[in-house]
Amino acid sequence: MRRFSELDDREILALAISLEEEHGRIYAEYASGLVEAYPASATVFTEMAEEENEHRRWLIELFRQKFGEHIPLIRRQDVSGFVRHEPIWMVRPLGLEKVRAQAEAIERETRQFYVSALDRTTDAATRKLLGDLIAAEDKHVSSAQTLSEKELTDDAKLAEAHTEHRAFVLQYVQPGLTGLIDGSVSTLAPIFAAAFATQNTWQTFLVGMAASIGAGVSMGIAEAMADDGMISGRGHPWMRGAITGLMTALGGLGHTLPYLIPDFWTATGLAAVVVLIELWLIAWIRARYMDTKFLRAAVEVVAGGLIVFAVGILIGSA
Repeated sequence: MRRFSELDDREILALAISLEEEHGRIYAEYASGLVEAYPASATVFTEMAEEENEHRRWLIELFRQKFGEHIPLIRRQDVSGFVRHEPIWMVRPLGLEKVRAQAEAIERETRQFYVSALDRTTDAATRKLLGDLIAAEDKHVSSAQTLSEKELTDDAKLAEAHTEHRAFVLQYVQPGLTGLIDGSVSTLAPIFAAAFATQNTWQTFLVGMAASIGAGVSMGIAEAMADDGMISGRGHPWMRGAITGLMTALGGLGHTLPYLIPDFWTATGLAAVVVLIELWLIAWIRARYMDTKFLRAAVEVVAGGLIVFAVGILIGSA
């Protein structure tokens, strides 16, 4: 990699052209990735891409006047000091806030590059253009805000917020809740059956670990294979499967870990308290994200959990 201090005027201009071209394409990708779910924000990024392309044309015209037609290929990864931006434009669907934050970081970095370049060059025409570009970058954030105010009406913002909330629920909350319910409820019967059948806390702990981890792996694979997310918009299948599997395992481990306590009744009493906390948490999540009234969610979850809990005790005591 070259140091920025080692670049001459020709190479600095070539790097500036490369940056503006890259940023224009990035913003165009943002617009393409946002157009279906966030059309107003997509318009903002389309106009930002056009501005970056205009900056590139200014730089190419100056380069031709000073150095001719051949522009050296110098990119950000060829010069030390540039931040590597994660290629979030390759992910679908795009997260709106993350896109905006990265665009702001790109603009700040570009401005700093032009300030540093201005300190390095003494050519009048180059200094004038760099000064114009610094002013343009200074205005870019406020310009984007102006575009947002124009394009993102209250109705558009409300629609985008609803879409983003729905995507969050589909991609994270729903698979996590599915796993938590399965892990918390389905493992009740084997764990408490083992507890009352053996009244041995260590043996119960081993059964609980096996049931929880086995259920987590099984649920994770099943969720990942059930839907590729292309049509449903539920996100990448393996990410969704990982969330489901992890929450399934955690749901079972919650009332398994108390059986590390040697005293049987103390461990069982603590495990029962943990079960109630798990059921309350499930009810709260359903009420918070699934538009279910809390009382109804609590009755449904607690009733189902108590039935499975009773089945485990009855079978273990037989």
